Amino acid sequence: MQIWRFYLKKIVVKFGGSNLKTPEDIKNIIKVVKSYNRPLVIVVSAFFGVTNYLIDGISKVQTSINHIDEINSFIKGIKKEAINQHIEKKILQDEVFTKIEERLLELENCLRGIHYIGDVPDFVEDKVLSFGEKLSSLLLTAIFKHNGIDAEERLPEDMGFTTFGTFRNASIDYEVSMEGVNSALKEDKVYIVPGFYGISPKGRITLLGRGGSDYSAASFANLIDAESLDIWKDVDGYLSSDPKLIEKPVKIKNLSYREAAELSYFGAKILHPRTVEPLMKKSIPIRIFNITKENPTLIPLSIISHEEKILDSVIKSVTYSDNFSVLKLNGPGVGNKPGILGRVTTLLDDHDINILSVVTSGTSINIYLEDIDLKEATLLVEKANFHTITNIKPMDDLSIVAIVGEGILQHHGLVYKMLSSMNKEGINAKIISGGASEVAAYVVIETKFRNKTIKVIHDGFFYK
Repeated sequence: MQIWRFYLKKIVVKFGGSNLKTPEDIKNIIKVVKSYNRPLVIVVSAFFGVTNYLIDGISKVQTSINHIDEINSFIKGIKKEAINQHIEKKILQDEVFTKIEERLLELENCLRGIHYIGDVPDFVEDKVLSFGEKLSSLLLTAIFKHNGIDAEERLPEDMGFTTFGTFRNASIDYEVSMEGVNSALKEDKVYIVPGFYGISPKGRITLLGRGGSDYSAASFANLIDAESLDIWKDVDGYLSSDPKLIEKPVKIKNLSYREAAELSYFGAKILHPRTVEPLMKKSIPIRIFNITKENPTLIPLSIISHEEKILDSVIKSVTYSDNFSVLKLNGPGVGNKPGILGRVTTLLDDHDINILSVVTSGTSINIYLEDIDLKEATLLVEKANFHTITNIKPMDDLSIVAIVGEGILQHHGLVYKMLSSMNKEGINAKIISGGASEVAAYVVIETKFRNKTIKVIHDGFFYK
């Protein structure tokens, strides 16, 4: 029996797919949860690889009904292995596996519907992809109970975790969700909640964007006014750059909300880009931990908060993203003529093309897009035949390299220093931007120069 001290606020804890690769990982999660020794709200992702398998499966079942059995077998195998390793009594193993099969039957019915109509409606796709998380929460709740943790599963659809917006990329309606979520999570126990999705006002499952379990966890932290959002990863918190590219990156203990948001936007994979948004107004800190350490403790490796600390070097991290392209629209005065930018962005938005950023000049509009959208966006603008636009140039095989740190705008010469480091190595910047953000500046380069660019910029700021 667990004996907990009285706590005014709960902590929201997030375990992602990188924490759920093997049955051994579950043993580590159990240790961590017990070490808190207090009521928690735990938000979980799908087991590693399951969501990608479902995405691939949705495509295949349209033409092959036999692939439904393959999906079932794949998921059952993962869950059965975890059940057998962490639940000892056969009768209890069978009981949990029966519950898994019941939830899988619901998934199977969705997949059969896809096969029979030969299409994937948006609301069906979102429902199918939510099962990775729902199977995780069901399984972990059973395993926690067997290991002496007073745990209970709560599903977003059962507590009114309400969304607005489009399928695949919805947002949480905090005002509507507040009462139901707080009522559902009020007891002093460990609640297990599947991340990645909410429920529309019409009662349909809506995804919160790929990797949206972080955003789910942050939204629950907002709604219950949590003490903190604790995110367990398989890395040592935030670093001054990618350790795969930089031999000895510097550890970053503290970041501001703005710094963390920009690092996520520019490619750092610690947090989903929308994670910071629900926490800033309530000043709820985000604490980052590494579950793969031999004896993980509750001492955070990085803390994200409202504190906007400026380092002597100003720059805290050099990050990058390869997943973007630029649609360059040229023409005399195209950046100044009223309505042109609005018409182009409306056109792309109407076709569900996500615009990452826009940079304009007098004769050019540069629209930053994800790689997957560049071809369609180019065709749409060409077909629209905007008379002011005389040249349309799609640019791919590009990377953004960004420097991030509070105080960038107040300390002149940092962008020049970045460009000077690049120039010494003969690296040319296609686009330079400084000033759009108060804590970040970036260059656009050819991807083939990305690693070299990161190294020379990082060395220039951190290895003087």
